[in-house]
Amino acid sequence: MPKLRRAGAWFIDFALVLTLAYLLAALTFHRISALVTDVPELATHGGFDLLTSQGDVVGASETLGLSLWHRAVLDVEEAFGMLIVATFLYQWGCLALAGRTLGKGLLGLRVTPNAPSRAAVRAAVTTAADIAVYAVACILLVEGQFLLSVLVWALAVAVFLLNALPVLAPARRSLADRLAGTAVTALGVSTPAATPPVRTF
Repeated sequence: MPKLRRAGAWFIDFALVLTLAYLLAALTFHRISALVTDVPELATHGGFDLLTSQGDVVGASETLGLSLWHRAVLDVEEAFGMLIVATFLYQWGCLALAGRTLGKGLLGLRVTPNAPSRAAVRAAVTTAADIAVYAVACILLVEGQFLLSVLVWALAVAVFLLNALPVLAPARRSLADRLAGTAVTALGVSTPAATPPVRTF
């Protein structure tokens, strides 16, 4: 049962991350759309490139296309960067302040001890295993580094499994727990004091 609760807590927290990723993707799509449909800026930029190209119309159009591509790639990279930072801050802030993320709190779990320094280490490892390494693989793919992207993607899977599989062991401590010196425990449930039995005569 504790393993299922931890898995459920992870799914809740990861759903929040996916929701943020969706919002950032929508924002990035709008930024790129605005970039492509900004006709006055494109006309000015393209006209300047054409004037300075000494008649090389093909070269000027290639320069404009590459400029738009690089700006679109930068928008995508910024979105991934914001996702990584937001995920870390969510994990660290929740653990340092309350000792539990939303998912853990809903399922009656907490991380102990929750000192800010330990919370930061745990949040960093969790963020790397859940999001950051995958994000790097995606960025490399956008940059055109296909082979390196595949290698980093494989590394991301390995890091995720290294972090998650130890939870199945009797100690139930993930890699993040071991590196941070923390453990996930059930929240204490207070029970009313037992009342002495009533004697009947």
